[in-house]
Amino acid sequence: MKARAYLQLGAAVAALLAAPAFAQSSGGTGAPGAQDVNPASESTQAQSDNNVATEEGAAGERNVADIVVTARRREESLLDVPIAVSAFTGAQLEAQGFLDITDIANVTPSVTLEVSRGTNNTLTAFIRGVGQQDPVAGFEGGVGIYLDDVYLNRPQAAVLDIYDVERIEVLRGPQGTLYGRNTIGGAVKYVTRRLGDEPTARVRASYGTYDQADLVVSASTPIGDGTVKVGVAGARLSRGGFGDNLTTGRENYNRDIWAARGTLQIEPSDEFFLRLSGDYTKDESEPRGGHRIIPDLAAPFQFPVLDDVFDSRGGLLDPRQEVEAYGGSLFAEMKPADWLIVRSITGYRKDDSATPIDFDALPAVDVDVPAFYNNEQFSQELQALVDFGGFNGLVGFYYLDARARTVFDVRLPNRLTALTSGNVKTDTYAVFGDFTYDLSPQFSVSVGGRYTWDTRTSQVVRNVYLGPSPAFGGTTAPIVRQTDFRGSADFSEFTPRASVNFKPTPDHNFYASYSQGFKGGGFDPRGVGTAAPDLNRNGRNGAQGDRADIFEFLSFDPERVDAYEVGYKASLLDRRVNLALAAFQSDYTNVQVPGSVGQTVNGVQTFVGITTNAGKARIRGFEAEVSATLFEDVAGAGDRVTFAGSFSYLDAEYRRFIDARGIDVANRRRIQNTPEFTFSETLGYSVPVGAGSVDASVTLSYRSFTQQFELRTPGLDQPAFGLLDANVVWNIDDRFSLGVHGRNLLDKEYIVSGYNFLAQNPDTGDFLRNAQGRLIPTLGAEGVLTAYYGNPRQVFATLTAKF
Repeated sequence: MKARAYLQLGAAVAALLAAPAFAQSSGGTGAPGAQDVNPASESTQAQSDNNVATEEGAAGERNVADIVVTARRREESLLDVPIAVSAFTGAQLEAQGFLDITDIANVTPSVTLEVSRGTNNTLTAFIRGVGQQDPVAGFEGGVGIYLDDVYLNRPQAAVLDIYDVERIEVLRGPQGTLYGRNTIGGAVKYVTRRLGDEPTARVRASYGTYDQADLVVSASTPIGDGTVKVGVAGARLSRGGFGDNLTTGRENYNRDIWAARGTLQIEPSDEFFLRLSGDYTKDESEPRGGHRIIPDLAAPFQFPVLDDVFDSRGGLLDPRQEVEAYGGSLFAEMKPADWLIVRSITGYRKDDSATPIDFDALPAVDVDVPAFYNNEQFSQELQALVDFGGFNGLVGFYYLDARARTVFDVRLPNRLTALTSGNVKTDTYAVFGDFTYDLSPQFSVSVGGRYTWDTRTSQVVRNVYLGPSPAFGGTTAPIVRQTDFRGSADFSEFTPRASVNFKPTPDHNFYASYSQGFKGGGFDPRGVGTAAPDLNRNGRNGAQGDRADIFEFLSFDPERVDAYEVGYKASLLDRRVNLALAAFQSDYTNVQVPGSVGQTVNGVQTFVGITTNAGKARIRGFEAEVSATLFEDVAGAGDRVTFAGSFSYLDAEYRRFIDARGIDVANRRRIQNTPEFTFSETLGYSVPVGAGSVDASVTLSYRSFTQQFELRTPGLDQPAFGLLDANVVWNIDDRFSLGVHGRNLLDKEYIVSGYNFLAQNPDTGDFLRNAQGRLIPTLGAEGVLTAYYGNPRQVFATLTAKF
């Protein structure tokens, strides 16, 4: 189905919901004031930016009883919801100088959000040790990303820039009941700003180091009697490179983004609300080249390791780096009775990425990977919410039709090129429900469940060429066909959830919960059919054309998590201290372990993807979040000193891990992208000045040792490190503010991702060496050990004006 047909279907569903609403009287509560609302009306937080900025202060603290979230698809106080949730308002994000969604990971327990290796805006996300770092079509994410309640099925274009945002919520732990498949680790909800009742305009301009120049403009106005409101927002985000590509002469790690968003809201009565929104992003940043951390391994040995970790030597420029993403959502809500709300959420998204990834980061062709990613999805969700006072609940239906296409060359020396073309179609249906019953004013019980039906259809073609493949301008015929696969698989899963709450007083909440999540199975799009062994023992293997062996070799099953959690949330000392504690255990089974190795198949060196359900893990942990007003009226009337902090401890270990030798090596593997300890602490000071205030804050964040892959990888694994940030914001009055923000002020160099194609000891991870003492490449002639780094020191000033 095309985009127009999808939106027509969504409009038809919205019209069906709308028909009876216009006949209602204007009495009762409508969407904006309803107790359970959507991205359009989604928050009693949606007060003016001026009030939010003043109330939150330097450290951005707010009382947890006042923060409203929709973690359970209904509006609740953060104190009341029996889920580990971190919430950041738009004002907090701006006060802290956050630029995109990855920045919140530094101050959120048990969360890793980072830009995927070799890309500019593909997201790698892990929560509580569960995630997925391979962005290729066919692999499912372990953390659900939601833009205005629309699930983003693919990680491309998911590094969402922070502009025109009302809040971001991070839900930790499986969210399978209300959010469905692929929220096995948790979910991140990005909620855009709602439109107000008065005409408004807002301009935010920033300039800083590396020629950072950002401009965000937004405006909204009611039309006529206010039944209709329209809003627009645009962003121009640019920055020079942190380094240079010494071969191509282009900037490395630069930023060149145009983005826009438009919204139409219609509210003819208190019983009906409709919001149509659309967004567009164009990213023309230069290719992000990795830093090679070993010298070249083949004669004439002319490329030593570069001094600057943000410099690169990769020579690949084909195709031209570009990402285009757009989409829209249609939200409709009606209230036919005081106790009933009915919703429709229709979403459509499309993104196209072209990216040249030079794995070896050297001028010559050695392991060069030009790639195209094309994703398209349509989703439809229907919800009915009931509220009878002591009993409330939600039932719903969800449908997703998603298509993902990945095409990439792996270009090796001697002009050998392996082209992989993978197409994956996903059809998902789900029904779900979640109900809460108050046994007494202090005790409540919640139960819920979701049943999901998944169909994955995949086509994988793998050919070997001399020179570039036809997908990237080549003209030769294939010399070897390694894969010609078509397959389909059905998966179904029931994911329950249950929790109990005890609130001895309104400011204290104890809870215990059980939840289950699953991540869909599928087919490895990088698999090589001719490499399939004789798995069914019939005397024929993949190279001999056994289709059953190829199907089994390329397929993998869903993985599952059973999570147990106890928690405590409180507002203490007359709400001067807000506290959230959680302890949990996750039993992680059928763990999908994607792998990619260099192999020689039928005399041809090639790149082989192998994904297995080789693992079983147990993840235990403890998390704490606290915000407090420490002192007031210290140096003068109205000033205050505040503190906000977070802490996480993760004891994550494999209990079973079967490697390619058929050996259980669980005690020699670690869960990737999962530090044992993280913490952050923000000390803030706010003082009234004239008609406004000056807010200052300093944030220290820390992450312990992190492994990039399950097997230890010397040079790529990141030792423990800390980052120091600082912010000073002068709120001149209700209309103007001026801020100065410093990120990574100590200019710490730290690795966030990388590539490795060197021979290793399968037990220790130590690199193997040949008779001459040199490292041994497993792909290409020069070897690959390439790292990508987090941002260096950045300082920028921001001026905000509101009209």
